[in-house]
Amino acid sequence: MPMNGLAALVLAGGQARRIGGGDKPLLDLAGQSMLGHILAALSQETEQIAISANGDPARFAAFARPVLGDGAFAGQGPLAGVLAGLDWAAELGAEVLLTVPGDTPLIPMGLAGALAPAPATATSGGRAHHLVALWPVAARGTLRRMLSEPGSHGVARFGATIACRFVDFPLRPWDPFLNVNTAADLAAARAIMEDGA
Repeated sequence: MPMNGLAALVLAGGQARRIGGGDKPLLDLAGQSMLGHILAALSQETEQIAISANGDPARFAAFARPVLGDGAFAGQGPLAGVLAGLDWAAELGAEVLLTVPGDTPLIPMGLAGALAPAPATATSGGRAHHLVALWPVAARGTLRRMLSEPGSHGVARFGATIACRFVDFPLRPWDPFLNVNTAADLAAARAIMEDGA
């Protein structure tokens, strides 16, 4: 069910170095790209969805979504993409931003609703997934200051700074936040999809 004041961002900057190179989110999974699966799940909750990626945005043109570069904070890790997403969400008048890595194709439907209220981070199987998170757009000033200062710019640190809650998701029996990092991970995700995930 759509959630009011929600925008979503897919962090699609990962390179598939361990699977032969290229844009990992564009790898095929059961006849559709990983990114396509993620967008299908997110579009159940909001139509305001952007893709975070540097480089030529034309490679994502088929998805007809805004592509956001990291701007002034390029090279500072995924939080630069989160900030670009928060700034974009603010322009839309959204109150919260859901972020999801582009290599987690098994995300559950209703993810934002399950994480609400913001700020919140997903956990599963005893692990925190710091980029599967619901961020208040109002936190963008805090994040901009953090990225402007020297020191650690870890996602977990930012989450702690704004008092992110942790919301646990059950294994079913697979991990809903399975990261596709290797050929074995890709094979596992394909097997799950074939079993009717």
